[in-house]
Amino acid sequence: MLQVYGIPNCQTVKKARVWLEEQQVDYTFHNFKTEAPTAALLQSWLQHVALDALVNKRGTTWRKLSETEQQALSQADTAIEVLIANPSVIKRPVVVDTAKEPTVTLGFDAERYAQLYRA
Repeated sequence: MLQVYGIPNCQTVKKARVWLEEQQVDYTFHNFKTEAPTAALLQSWLQHVALDALVNKRGTTWRKLSETEQQALSQADTAIEVLIANPSVIKRPVVVDTAKEPTVTLGFDAERYAQLYRA
């Protein structure tokens, strides 16, 4: 089963969820607004994706962060705390597939999803 992390009103998350539902792929959705990621969860993602890929530097949340917080997001040891406090700065959706070998996918790309998650 897939674990999908994001914000329900994010357009990219909506596209990913619609695609998964159309393909009849079972998943559990985790809403960052009501369920902030834990340090252990973020550390597990960082074993599969680079920190600079996980941080969304294009969104309004990034622009609202202080310079100190932005700099903290460049180092894994200081980024975790900032990501927990500001989960909207995480690139969305984060899709974790633990069925075979754990994989972590960021964002939505229909072709990539078709390769990885076709039911």
